[in-house]
Amino acid sequence: MACIEFITRLHTATKRDYLGRVNADDKSACAEVSLQWGKDYWDGDRKFGYGGHHYDGRWRPVAEAMARHYQLSDDARILDIGCGKGFLLYEFTQILPRARVEGLDISQYAVDQAKDEIKSQLRVGNAKSLPWPDDCFDLVISINTLHNLYIDELWEALAEMERVARGARYLTVESYRNEREKMNLLYWQLTCRSFYAPHEWEWIFPQAGYGGDHAFIFFE
Repeated sequence: MACIEFITRLHTATKRDYLGRVNADDKSACAEVSLQWGKDYWDGDRKFGYGGHHYDGRWRPVAEAMARHYQLSDDARILDIGCGKGFLLYEFTQILPRARVEGLDISQYAVDQAKDEIKSQLRVGNAKSLPWPDDCFDLVISINTLHNLYIDELWEALAEMERVARGARYLTVESYRNEREKMNLLYWQLTCRSFYAPHEWEWIFPQAGYGGDHAFIFFE
C-alpha cells in the first residue's frame, strides 16, 4: 500500500472561498439538498455542490498517469466507484481503446447525465455493496467518494473494493494535516461523513482489509 499522487493538480486549480461558503447561506440547509445527489448537487448553484459539472477533458492526464503507473493493458477492465458522470472512465476508453470500463454512483441524476459513450456501462448503487463477483477488475478506483460514508459503511466499502479487484486498487479521500486544513474542510464540505487525519485513514485501510494505494485531498 502506497500513497501516490494523481489528482492534487486538479484539486488545487479550483479557488475556494471557505468563509463565504459558511456565511453566505444556511450551510446546513444547503447540505441537506446536496445529500439528495440530484441536479442541484451536480448542475445547480455552487452553494449546493459543483455548480455545473461538465466534461472539459481535465481528467485525461489523470487517466494517462494511472494507466502508465499501473501498466494497464489495452483491454484492461476498470471500475470507478463513485464515478459521477463518468468523465474519468471515458478518458480511459480514449487511451485504452479496448478497455472495459464500468462505473457505480449513488446518484441517478449523474448516471442519467453521463457521457453517451459510456452511459450504458454505469449503474446506480452503493459502494458498500458492489454488484460484481470477486476478482473482476484490473484496476478499481474511487476518487473523493468514500469519505461520504459513515464509518460502518466505509468499512464495508473498503472491503468490497478489495474483493472485486484482481489487480490494482486506488482511492482518494478528503483529509487534513493541521487545524487550518481541518477548519477549511469543515467549512467547505457538504457531504463528508468521515473526517480523519492521514494517520487515521492509514490505520483504517488495513483494518478494513484494504491493501491498495491511496492519496489525500487537503483544503489548504
